[in-house]
Amino acid sequence: MISTLTGTVLETRIDGLVINIGGLGLFAICAPETIAAAQVGEVFTVQTTLVVREDSLTLFGFADAHDRELFEIVQAVSGFGPKLAFTIVATLPGDQLRSAILTEDVVRLTKTPGVGSKGAARLILELKDKVGPVARELRVVTNNWANQVEQGLTGLGWSAKEAQRAISLLPKEIQNDPADVAAILRAALQILANQ
Repeated sequence: MISTLTGTVLETRIDGLVINIGGLGLFAICAPETIAAAQVGEVFTVQTTLVVREDSLTLFGFADAHDRELFEIVQAVSGFGPKLAFTIVATLPGDQLRSAILTEDVVRLTKTPGVGSKGAARLILELKDKVGPVARELRVVTNNWANQVEQGLTGLGWSAKEAQRAISLLPKEIQNDPADVAAILRAALQILANQ
């Protein structure tokens, strides 16, 4: 089992990172926030889970061990494969997912792509006793979301000036929900792609 990768970032892709480990470039599928935090040429660490299938080996990367643990718990739920489990953890990382399950917030869970009301109910039923308490204080990131988005855009090859311009053009309703950095990054990418 590969549980951690630490090495120089060779590439940031739209869906993950290529990290140099002893001269070998390993690709890990990562959430947008994790990709945004990585810089090409710098040493970076991701917590990982290797999913082995008959026809593939897929490495999923996470910002911390809590998200990796949640991914492993969610993919154990019947009907939730690794790709859907990853989408859930990427959309509702860490304590946001724990909180949604513990408070039985079906509406919040169904906002995740691929999760309907029946799937959300199954998640709550099967995981309520497994996810544990909300360990970290839930907080809204207000000051550094712009920095995270800028780092993500520059990591994907845009210049700092282009990234700052895209951030300034973001609609106010997106800027008013800075807890969802992934959505803000996607919106900024759309602005840059349309210019």
